[in-house]
Amino acid sequence: MFTIHKEEINWGGKTLTLETGQVARQADGAVIATYGETSVLCTVVAAKKAKPDQNFFPLTVNFQERTAAAGKIPGGFLKREGRPTEFETLTSRLIDRPVRPLFPDTFRNETQIVCTLLSHDIENNPDIPALIGASAALTISGVPFMGPIAGARIGYKDGEYTLNPSKADQEGSLLDLVVAGTNEGVLMVESEAHQLSEEIMLGAVSFGHEKMKDVIKMIVSLAEKSAKDPWVLPEVPQAVQDLKGRIAADFETRIGEAYKITDKKDRVAVIRELQDQAIEAFASEELGDNTVADKFHDIESDVVRGSILKTGSRIDGRDTKTVRQIECQPSFIKKTHGSVLFTRGETQAIVTTTLGTGQDEQIIDALAGEYRERFMLHYNFPPFSVGEAGRMGSPGRREIGHGKLAWRALNPMLPSKEEFPYTIRIVSDITESNGSSSMASVCGGSMAMMDAGVPLKSPVAGIAMGLIKEGDDFAVLTDILGDEDHLGDMDFKVAGTKDGITALQMDIKITSINEAIMKQALEQARDGRLHILGEMAKALGESRDSVSENAPRIETLQVPVKKIRDIIGSGGKVIREICEVSGAKVDIDDDGTVMVSAVNAEAIQKALDMINGIIEEPEMNKIYEGKVTKIADFGAFVNFLSDSFGLVHISEITDERGHNAGDFVSVGDKVQVKVVGFDDRGKVKLSMKQVIGKSLELKTARNAG
Repeated sequence: MFTIHKEEINWGGKTLTLETGQVARQADGAVIATYGETSVLCTVVAAKKAKPDQNFFPLTVNFQERTAAAGKIPGGFLKREGRPTEFETLTSRLIDRPVRPLFPDTFRNETQIVCTLLSHDIENNPDIPALIGASAALTISGVPFMGPIAGARIGYKDGEYTLNPSKADQEGSLLDLVVAGTNEGVLMVESEAHQLSEEIMLGAVSFGHEKMKDVIKMIVSLAEKSAKDPWVLPEVPQAVQDLKGRIAADFETRIGEAYKITDKKDRVAVIRELQDQAIEAFASEELGDNTVADKFHDIESDVVRGSILKTGSRIDGRDTKTVRQIECQPSFIKKTHGSVLFTRGETQAIVTTTLGTGQDEQIIDALAGEYRERFMLHYNFPPFSVGEAGRMGSPGRREIGHGKLAWRALNPMLPSKEEFPYTIRIVSDITESNGSSSMASVCGGSMAMMDAGVPLKSPVAGIAMGLIKEGDDFAVLTDILGDEDHLGDMDFKVAGTKDGITALQMDIKITSINEAIMKQALEQARDGRLHILGEMAKALGESRDSVSENAPRIETLQVPVKKIRDIIGSGGKVIREICEVSGAKVDIDDDGTVMVSAVNAEAIQKALDMINGIIEEPEMNKIYEGKVTKIADFGAFVNFLSDSFGLVHISEITDERGHNAGDFVSVGDKVQVKVVGFDDRGKVKLSMKQVIGKSLELKTARNAG
């Protein structure tokens, strides 16, 4: 019934398997990729025809988790997987970015890649097998794809690179890098690092690229056995082939003049007017407005790219290495805990930092297990930032991806929870955009945290690099504009401190780049990053001495683990009372760490006093107030210090003989007692008469008096 084809290799000490022919046979391509015991079903389906006058490539990549893959049932009321998680969105982007450039420009058929997690062994992240499986499914599908590609995760610990480290192996690693590419070169890099040098980062990319070649060979071997017949691309009509030259004859010079306008808003207006004129000029030939606009865009690309390669001068008049003017305004919004208005050329962000307590941590229910996140960074890109009117809704893939990149850049520089027990949330609202708003979010996030008093290990800055490549000629561009990103061949973002790189993201729009280009890009990025850090330091060079007066104060107290139950109380009764009476928040960790927070210092002290009263242990010769809980002939039992009990022997109540404790005290009496000793079992011995220096009076005598 099934014709199954399978390839298997040992890769990084674990078995990688690709299998096709048994599952999802109606898809154009379907492969189950298994690494360790993590398995992903990857499918590809493409429409047989493109829509008329389609001028873009409608590719969709969806990575979807199934909680059954880890033996779980979804939380919540519906008990069904809902909207994509952040991890699903980021993994979808991770696959999309290296795959998209490898489709022919003339292929416009709607294409969908779906990667479904079938099994998760918790140790091996499913993003790498998903990427490899998607590449294999494309390669055997017959859909025009200039692959295959492969991907790998690289760690760096103790001076050694590691291939696809497990979750346990990644502990203590200074690098988490994912690289993808073809046999010839690299297409995509995504990473978080702990201030590593350009040389180490470049070495990691090269190491990963070399290791993935075995996987590419494996995919080719699978395709030789199971690939479907390649699709035949429809021929482009001669009229369309000639269209670019005809438009260029009338508009190329005017497009060149338009790109001499340095103001983005004015330049865009002129370009749009010229495009409308071109569409109108060829409307009678029934070629389609989108086809004319497509060829017009090609001429724009030729004009901009040719000018940069020939003259070294860019759209806004800069050379290839100059960073645009930077202006930073810390404390831009007065009532926030920390804020900054960061402006670089025509890119601008208002970035705020808010400090919270442990109760504000984000609880994430992942397949690998639930965990709490104390650092959050949220990126917003409203349409007005590029002079457009558009729909406002929940964050899209772009917002989530840009926010995660900025998060990776800043996260290694945060103080530990022990040093700074706050939950930190950064919000970057982009107010203007003309190139690399994600790197503006990195710079603004660093400054907003320093403005809030977060003791960063070092300030962080980020910069975006571009590439124009024609044959052997190329130019690496520092601090790219939006048009240079749109018309160029590379988007290469590097963030870090004065001492090294903390995050690196690279997307290539051509088939690949070599190590020499990447090395030059890293060197220029380092110079640009140091320049930006210098400009930031002019406004705010280091973290403020204390947190904002608007932020909560947090005091930390270490209590015995056995006392946690006493502080919480039955059903949380005691801790609720502490919070209500004091006005402070109280967070307790399993290790006995208690964090008390409030804007008001008096509220914190009141809560601390109440907690200390609960956890205090009886001290020898110290006097306490307590309550009589039980009477016996030989003495009275007294409750003091919340949950401490002791016995006041009759001899420590009176010197007179012939009496019992009930003659002097009653259950419920409030009394003062002194700790006078501990018996062999640790029970507390108390005295009443030593408090007042004499025997107590009989109750009848007191009543008579």
